[in-house]
Amino acid sequence: MKAQEIRTKSVEDLNSELKDLKAELFNLRFQLAINQLENPMRIKAVKKDIARIKTVLRETEIREGA
Repeated sequence: MKAQEIRTKSVEDLNSELKDLKAELFNLRFQLAINQLENPMRIKAVKKDIARIKTVLRETEIREGA
């Protein structure tokens, strides 16, 4: 997911997307622990998507506060 795509979404959409990504990360970590993870690079991608969403949420929070 690109940052440009994230910036076009509403705050509610971003919060729901963040919730879904955190659940996916939990499941991926669980699969890693029991050696059933097929693509370990997916963990890295999900973490980056979470960081991107949190960054955009913080940017909008600062912009609305100013």
